[in-house]
Amino acid sequence: MAAPADGGVSLEKAVKQMKESTPYMQNRELSWLRFNERVLLEALDESVPLLERLKFVSIFTSNLDEFFMIRVGSLWDLSLMKGGAVDNKTGLTAKEQLEAIFAAVQPLVQEKDDICRQLDGLLASYGICSLHPNEVDKGDQKYLRQYFSNEIEPILSPQIIDSHHPFPHLQNKVLHVGAWLQDKGKSVFGVIPVPPSLPEVLFLPGTDVRYVHTAELILSHAERVFKPYTVTEKTLFCITRNADITPTDEAFELDQDFRAQMKKLLRQRTKLAPVRLELSSNVSSRFTQYFCDKLQLSKKQLYVTSSPMQMKYVFSLPDRVSQALQQELTYPPFTPQPTAGLTPGESVLKQVMKRDVLLSYPYESMDPFLQMLREAARDPAVLSIKITIYRLARKAKLVDYLCAAAENGKDVTVMIELRARFDEQNNIDWSQRLEDAGCRILYGFDGYKVHSKICLITRRERNGIVYITQVGTGNYNENTAKQYTDLSYITANREIGGDANALFKDLAIGNLEGSYNQLLASPHTMKSRLSGLIDQEIAKGPKGRIFLKLNSVTDLELIQKLQEASQAGVQIRMIVRGICCILPQVEGKTDNIRVTSIVGRYLEHARIYCFGEGDQEIMYISSADFMTRNMDHRVEVACPIHSAQVRQKIHRMIEVQLMDNTKARAMRADGTYRRITTGRVPINSQEVLMNDALEAASKATPAKKKPGKFWQQLFRKQAKEPM
Repeated sequence: MAAPADGGVSLEKAVKQMKESTPYMQNRELSWLRFNERVLLEALDESVPLLERLKFVSIFTSNLDEFFMIRVGSLWDLSLMKGGAVDNKTGLTAKEQLEAIFAAVQPLVQEKDDICRQLDGLLASYGICSLHPNEVDKGDQKYLRQYFSNEIEPILSPQIIDSHHPFPHLQNKVLHVGAWLQDKGKSVFGVIPVPPSLPEVLFLPGTDVRYVHTAELILSHAERVFKPYTVTEKTLFCITRNADITPTDEAFELDQDFRAQMKKLLRQRTKLAPVRLELSSNVSSRFTQYFCDKLQLSKKQLYVTSSPMQMKYVFSLPDRVSQALQQELTYPPFTPQPTAGLTPGESVLKQVMKRDVLLSYPYESMDPFLQMLREAARDPAVLSIKITIYRLARKAKLVDYLCAAAENGKDVTVMIELRARFDEQNNIDWSQRLEDAGCRILYGFDGYKVHSKICLITRRERNGIVYITQVGTGNYNENTAKQYTDLSYITANREIGGDANALFKDLAIGNLEGSYNQLLASPHTMKSRLSGLIDQEIAKGPKGRIFLKLNSVTDLELIQKLQEASQAGVQIRMIVRGICCILPQVEGKTDNIRVTSIVGRYLEHARIYCFGEGDQEIMYISSADFMTRNMDHRVEVACPIHSAQVRQKIHRMIEVQLMDNTKARAMRADGTYRRITTGRVPINSQEVLMNDALEAASKATPAKKKPGKFWQQLFRKQAKEPM
């Protein structure tokens, strides 16, 4: 990691400065910063194509923006409360957590700057150049002047701040030009918001891909904009505001329309308190103090960065280069494959009524599920479709099919979560369209988000009612299904279908305390059932086996239960992409727990729980992480996997990911990570699974293997390998 700037300390030092606490747990926020650093470090991996490396920097940037808006925003609110909330895993107060975060972010910002400079230099050799307005030749300078005069200057809204012009409200995550101005002995502050309608970058004419940042172009013309004032100092700056709004922030009137209330909350999101200030250059102490006073920020919340504060433009760069350069500078294109075992051209509904099907995104396509919904919309035997929705794409075939089903007289119930953070407006729009088509819309519950991914199709057959249930680990988003690794399980199992039907009935009447035979559901029973499954493995002692694939682990009770299992000798393997508050291999506490994290081309998103091994193994897929919010404050579902063929497919995924020695990093007892380099042959699990999907799509269903055998071999093999 780069040396800390401006007195900042490294993330490792920030962790060491925390209070003495339970030795096998760490702070959630600092664990998340470690995850985002792993994202940033992918930009240094020379095996990753150059433009893809730049995308990882962009993802790191947007991740950090959201972290400040949500997590830092929440802690900021908590720090203002009397008594102060304390982290139940480390004993840190909200204020102490903020201090650690502000210090730990400083070196990450510098590391990002260093990486951006390195990547810009490498990309320039391919004719892809990020230029400062002062670096271009005379011909390009003329082009920039004309563009500024014709396209930018007419829509700028500069303002000075003095006794007659109060300090304006500065919008969240909007770039601004800030300048000290002098005229006739008068010194004032001037500000120019960069209009969001303008593109982030302006591409210059020519065959090469050369561009300047629009905000820097405006900054270079500050003297012209503020004439007759003299500009004595100027910089670009960007404010990040607290955006942690939930419906519980305000009292709700019982007769108030929920959609209208959410629209009001969205308007408020732009007005909350600042939590971070980014500057494009160092400024004078007077300038710094002015910002701190006006925005009520401490100097620890100011970050100077030479790299772009907004980097969405990065994703458009591949379209600007030649096809030959695309092949060299981006990942080889991959198309999600048809699912092996499903016969093309035949009804998906009829096929899944005969055997269970597992779709594995993005290696396999979401199309079979969408086709099944389209068939259900037209099928005279289908009586109803029920579904929970958390996030959707901007354009969604799923909505088209649900609307068509309602218009065809089916009973369509859609429970849509309007509080899916940053997707609220999109969900509001979709809920209106679904309602207009005749779907019954449910909005969830006060204090509980509906995060489950479950769909139930009910058909009337000659022999009675038949259920087809789909349970997923990820959203019904047709775009992210090509970017996130998720599982979608479709089954005609009658018991699972009966549970799903009971769940939807409970949700419709506001009952969150339902218990089900097959499904695990939060907030009422999931945590206790999971604890019971861990207890079963504890009873086996060293013969106990637990495997967990999750995005995050933060829940104190489940962490304590896993620690108890480790002390009993249970072998526990965990693949945790992001936050992991349990520390592995802490002597006498978590000796038998091993944790790895995979950051690669696709975002690891699937949740899998396995308890036991062989014929006695119990396997679930779920929408829920081991987080308190998922267990206690959300409606989540976990579904058992009974099909031997589907279990075999999931075992293959787990096996490959546990063998990854290219993109996987092992977590140490101190919370740091190191790359896994065991094995003579490099294994990139995501590439292996892409190849698996390609091969499976071109072959018949593979022969069955004895279930559970690989578990015995895998644990035996890995027990011998040093971490």
